[in-house]
Amino acid sequence: MSFVERHLIVGETVQYETRLHWIVMFQHIVGAAFLDLLAVALLVFSFRSRHTAGATSAIPFWVAIIALLASGVTVASGALKRSATEMALTNKRVIVKTGIATRRTIELVLSRIESIVVEESTLGRTLGFGTVIIRGTGGTPEVFEKIAHPLEFREHVQSQIAAPDKQS
Repeated sequence: MSFVERHLIVGETVQYETRLHWIVMFQHIVGAAFLDLLAVALLVFSFRSRHTAGATSAIPFWVAIIALLASGVTVASGALKRSATEMALTNKRVIVKTGIATRRTIELVLSRIESIVVEESTLGRTLGFGTVIIRGTGGTPEVFEKIAHPLEFREHVQSQIAAPDKQS
């Protein structure tokens, strides 16, 4: 059961959910690929040096193993970051939760939402991610970056605000 589902109030139902786009993992994947290439190069060097007449050193082999482990940790941390963020629209609120060990939650009552801005770069439009900025009445804007399908999220929020039975 998700954080949002556990914290619904009486009469509240989830209308739409989204999450961070896979692009948030891009840097983690590139870093892991670099570490994997380094590990392969070190393993090849290690195995070739064992077949030569000189003294063999186990250092390249162990550095390669450490690089492979670091690669796995890098990808896992990216996946954890992505899965630790929940964005949901209910019939009463917009709820956003980020983080695991340290958590930040934002709950915006639909009747208090003044505007929703979507910003998409060319890459974002192509791949389907963008920044959503929600401004509540009298409040500061809440910025959510690299959200999957930001226009769809905005359309759902706007239709929920316009729904005649939104506060029932």
